[in-house]
Amino acid sequence: MRTTKINRIDLMRDGERRLIRMPEERTCLHLVDVSCQEQRSCIEVTRICKMKSSSDDVLANRLADPARPVFLLGEVPPGEGTSPGKCLEIATKFAARSRALATDGFIVYDIQDEPGRSDMKRPFPFRRVMDSSKYASLLAKTSNKACCVYKCVADAEFEDWIERAATEHGHSAINLVGRASSQGEYVGPTIAKAMELVKDKKNLRFGCVCIAERHTFEAAKSRGRDYPTEHLNMLRKQKAGAEWFISQAVYDPEPTIRLLKDYAASCREQGIQPKKVILTFAPVSREKTMNFVKWLGVRVPQETESKILTAERPVDASVDLLCDILRTILQACSGLHVPLGISCESVSIFKSEIDAVHELFRKLQDILLTSRGTPWVVQWVEVIPPAGVAQVTPTIAAKKEKDGDYASASSTILPSSAVKIGFYGAIVGAALVSLGVMMGSSGDFFTVRIALNQRRK
Repeated sequence: MRTTKINRIDLMRDGERRLIRMPEERTCLHLVDVSCQEQRSCIEVTRICKMKSSSDDVLANRLADPARPVFLLGEVPPGEGTSPGKCLEIATKFAARSRALATDGFIVYDIQDEPGRSDMKRPFPFRRVMDSSKYASLLAKTSNKACCVYKCVADAEFEDWIERAATEHGHSAINLVGRASSQGEYVGPTIAKAMELVKDKKNLRFGCVCIAERHTFEAAKSRGRDYPTEHLNMLRKQKAGAEWFISQAVYDPEPTIRLLKDYAASCREQGIQPKKVILTFAPVSREKTMNFVKWLGVRVPQETESKILTAERPVDASVDLLCDILRTILQACSGLHVPLGISCESVSIFKSEIDAVHELFRKLQDILLTSRGTPWVVQWVEVIPPAGVAQVTPTIAAKKEKDGDYASASSTILPSSAVKIGFYGAIVGAALVSLGVMMGSSGDFFTVRIALNQRRK
């Protein structure tokens, strides 16, 4: 993996090919596919839209785009009743820590009390958290990265919630979740009705969960069936408008492999393109967290549990094992043409597990991207500070064909020049957008491409 620095503008080559909006924070990591023809280093200004495009729209596009993987980091909202100031502090801290990761955005979970989920005693007491949409809005503004917002449909005010999420909070990517248990009185729409409501809502797109644990023969037998049917649930949700799927935490590769294979086969049989499946991974370092993972319904083989908990450093053993699980899944599912993504989360507030999420994220990202067989790099962007604050030295690193090193072209921008550069940049940007309006009479996009060619000799 190579790391390069591009000052002021970080442009990414992906399936959507769009202009990347600059983040407000000082630095931010982005992924770049450098698999250009003839091994050239490319800077692309692409897909300038006549309509306003936000980071929320970008995330929804990436979640739905089968041509590129997506990488997310999970977060749980603060407790209900947390003061606005404390919420901002929590969001700012999370955004600052995750800035060093090349994420496409974040997942913000909707945490519900689920007394009927398992016969096991809940390892951690349930605490109510603030509304997922409200906190996701704060996190998006703080980090300048969009959120995929989880929402349990068992809510009597579900329609009002999606209205606030779309208009007041500005979200465009929602992940719908049904109730974990059929016990108790049901309120709110069914999952089928909820999908219909979101699909009809302008500017909202949605995905759903997929549960590999339902795709086991034990689960099928408990429901009086001969064969698991979670792949059919995915097809039904896809036909209802779901544009992606997010799994729960994976600790056993076999049910996931079976689910992906059956889903791919069913899609092929019906002549439809499989939707992206984002695989979720959560490291553990202690028995209490492992019990909570199992309480959540995650299948953890006894051998896997023992290997982690008896290790000298359980959290490191957990990270290594989850990396092996992803490799196993990728090898077994090669050629299925089911687009994949990665999400990492911590299911506890234990520091070593939170720290391990970042290490796990980097490793899983490396594994998935390398498995695609095309070159890739991580680029980081430094935003020019206000005039008089600091000196900025931009560097554009281009790949040299001859020896595999990077040749750097550097120049210094003094504080007094920062305002002028920002002003000229704004003029150029406005000119490009104006050109897009003139050329895009069909209401679509046009492409401007600047390439630094390094032809093979």
